[in-house]
Amino acid sequence: MSGWGSGRGQHGRVTTNDMRALDVRRLQRDGLLTPGQYFGWNWYRNNEKVSSIFVLTEADRVVLKYQHQSRGGPWQPMEYPVRLNWTDCTLGGRRAWFICPAEGCGRRVALLYIGGAGIFACRHCYKLAYACQRETADDRAMRRADTIRRRLGWGAGIANPEGDKPKGMHWRTYERLKAEYAAFANASWAGMAERLGLMNRRLNGLGLDLDDLSRGG
Repeated sequence: MSGWGSGRGQHGRVTTNDMRALDVRRLQRDGLLTPGQYFGWNWYRNNEKVSSIFVLTEADRVVLKYQHQSRGGPWQPMEYPVRLNWTDCTLGGRRAWFICPAEGCGRRVALLYIGGAGIFACRHCYKLAYACQRETADDRAMRRADTIRRRLGWGAGIANPEGDKPKGMHWRTYERLKAEYAAFANASWAGMAERLGLMNRRLNGLGLDLDDLSRGG
């Protein structure tokens, strides 16, 4: 059975995207929280399995079984329960939550992450930021512009041409989305131009030129 080693995914504060997560909503949606089930759960990168655990479902809890390696040491077997909590939904049915198993926590969460401590815990316990908190202003503007492009059925990327109005969309909605898109796209272009300008000034201070570097000069 696969497991995890410790380490940071990127420079700076680790984000939720850097960690492998177990999502109780996915387990519930796939019908895997019925007591008495025992199944494997896998994580993939580029279509290749990189980690896996086994999960035993019991009444109001799941038991997680896997192996963990810390700082190149031997693999250690891990097995412990994670309590479940259920809340009623407005339109009927119930929604499942994990109760964070980290000592002193007990938060009700949808996602648990595996980190260097070797246990699944909530993002608060691992002090994880959301990936969007790392974004620059122009990154955020580009992401929002792409969101509008998807809604309009246009190809991704602000460098690509704009498309036509989607069939069935009201003209007022279309014009509003186009205006919002233009604002986000312009903000993204302006931010990228500013960053490139700053980079050029830094390189010039070192006696280098950005165009020469791009040509391999």
